[in-house]
Amino acid sequence: MRYIFLIFILFTLSFAKVATIHVEGMTCPLCTMAIKKSLKKLDGVTKVKVKLNTKQATVHFTKNITKETLLKAIKDVGYSGKIIQIKEQ
Repeated sequence: MRYIFLIFILFTLSFAKVATIHVEGMTCPLCTMAIKKSLKKLDGVTKVKVKLNTKQATVHFTKNITKETLLKAIKDVGYSGKIIQIKEQ
């Protein structure tokens, strides 16, 4: 069972991407928490970092998530986002 889990993890990570998103409208730490929580709810998101000083969110996710889905999650909590880059991991 342990080996199956390890294979699953390695397979998932081999299809991972990292998106850097510029987020407009953040003014306080609560804003960053709201955005982080919204993005983490998405199925396939593995890690999220949101920085107030740079107004950027870094999202680690699998290939089954589109950039529109990421931007919608940010918009749903009242902010606007623009994809800066998406890199394969």
